[in-house]
This record gives sequence, C-alpha cells and structure tokens, in this order.
Amino acid sequence: MERKIVRTADGSKTIQLPEWKEQYHSLHGAIQEAYHVFIHHGLSQFEDRELEILEMGFGTGLNALITSLEAPARGLKVRYSALEAYPVAEAEWTLLDYGSSLEQYPDAVSHYKDIHQAPWGSMQPVRNDFSIQKMQMDFLDFSAAPRFDLVYFDAFGARVQPELWTEAVFGQMYSALKPGGILVTYSAKGSVRRAMQASGLITERLPGPPGKREMLRARKPA
Repeated sequence: MERKIVRTADGSKTIQLPEWKEQYHSLHGAIQEAYHVFIHHGLSQFEDRELEILEMGFGTGLNALITSLEAPARGLKVRYSALEAYPVAEAEWTLLDYGSSLEQYPDAVSHYKDIHQAPWGSMQPVRNDFSIQKMQMDFLDFSAAPRFDLVYFDAFGARVQPELWTEAVFGQMYSALKPGGILVTYSAKGSVRRAMQASGLITERLPGPPGKREMLRARKPA
C-alpha cells in the first residue's frame, strides 16, 4: 500500500494512505490534534502521581513524544505501553521530524529518536520520569488486567477498520482500565459511543480538535 509523508495545516507532518483516503493524524493539524485529544482531555486529568498509559495505535510515536514532554510539568512519572501491528519505518519517522516541530522543548529531537529506537517488547526507560513498552501485535489479540489509568485510543477510523471500534474491543479496554480510569479518542461516531456504553464505559462528548465538531471521552465506573 502506498504511503506518503504530507504536511498538515499546523505545519507538522503525517503519513497518508491514499488507497484508504486515510492518514495517521488530522490534516487540520497533527500536533494540534494530539494535544487537544490526548493531552488536554486525557493526560491533564492527572497530576503528581505515577501513571500507567496504554496507547492503541503507536503509529508515528507523536502521542508518546508529547506525553513524555508534558508529563514532568504535571508531576507525572509515566509507564507507557503502546500497541502497533505495523511499525513505522525509521526512514518515515525520521522524515516526520516531530522533535523539530516542538521547538519549545530543547530535548524534543533527541527524545523522539530515543522513543523510536527503544527496543520493542519490554518496558524501556527513556528518561527518569518516562518508560515505554512498544508491543507489535494486533489490537484484537490484546488483553490485560485492570492496571491502566488512561487509554489513548488512536486506531485508524471506523470507516476503514470497523473491527477495531466494536463492543468487544471496548470490552477489552474496560477490562484493562482501573476503576475510574479514562479512555480518550478523536472519534465521535454514534456507533462508537454506543459500543463504549455497551461495554460498561460511561461516555461524554467533548469539543473536537480543529476540523471535528466533537470527540469522545469515556470512564470506567469508580
């Protein structure tokens, strides 16, 4: 399948899959979307604690990078687990160059490289307050005990991969979350919200990032 590096509206880049008419991040702004969905409505709900995060769709590594850069200001020590069936090649993540786009952080370039070069399969320290475990596997094969405080659900859209947005998959997320844990996603589809609710999650609609009217946040009952 053809893969193209394209520039988004905020100046940052993403990977586009022309055959699917899909991309890894919003064309309205890759970095804007990551901050709005996963940081402002996810990470910012926590402070001054150890935090277990699960990302469904490691992709370009952008969400992991921004989380690692934003966590210290919130007093967070993060253990970050990320699933990805088809890892992005080094030639691609190098061209994306997200570290240079986050110039307010002097170590963003080296941090982005360290995250991508961390070995797959086991939890690896990247900084004193951030460790990552990248797992190459299909979402449908994942299961975990309730140990995560926060889930970033960043799969390709339901239009192209509907099997990843089902009650069964959100049931897996419910099982993996601690009581009171949070799941955030860019999607606001009614079918997605109903699948979350059927799995036992309590959902809320929130204002979406640029180009989207709404997004979803869900909580496991405390």
